[in-house]
Amino acid sequence: MSRLLQDVVGELSKLPGIGRRTALRLAIHLLRMEPDSVADMTRSIDDFRQKIRYCRVCNNLSDEEVCPICADRERDRSTICVVEQVADVLSIENTRQYRGLYHVLGGVISPMQGIAPSDLKIDLLTERIARGGVREVILAISTSVEGETTLFYLMNRLRGYEGLKITSIARGIGFGDELEYVDELTITHALMNRREIE
Repeated sequence: MSRLLQDVVGELSKLPGIGRRTALRLAIHLLRMEPDSVADMTRSIDDFRQKIRYCRVCNNLSDEEVCPICADRERDRSTICVVEQVADVLSIENTRQYRGLYHVLGGVISPMQGIAPSDLKIDLLTERIARGGVREVILAISTSVEGETTLFYLMNRLRGYEGLKITSIARGIGFGDELEYVDELTITHALMNRREIE
């Protein structure tokens, strides 16, 4: 394999979910593309990396100081959905079921990886709540051990705000999952979050 091809494959395989075989296919595809299209792609990636910002209100990605969601006056400003990463905002937005605001933590508490609460944007969240107007905080955190640790930390931290409703997204068994293959923690959450059938 040529050194140039090896370099491109090595760089592409650094992306999450891209192994060397997929990186090779992508590199070959780039080679087949029109030079202008490749130049547009690399320019757009470079612009993104150089110019992207984090919203000063919610820590979401933005072209401006304040992201479009925080700037949208039609959104329900009394509800904040707390998520781990920017990708989680996109997932929830794609459902078109939520019209409140968001807060992106930037990860989860993970002592094994050296991530402490102070490494996350928790203080920014508490500052938003302290300013008033927020009636509900929805914790939409993953069900991993680190996610559960973060969830409990946030619950304890937010309990001090009088009149603030703290909720968590429902957890449980996914559609199409067979009960015998589901772990105990997931079954426990499913039982705790059961609802009446109407």
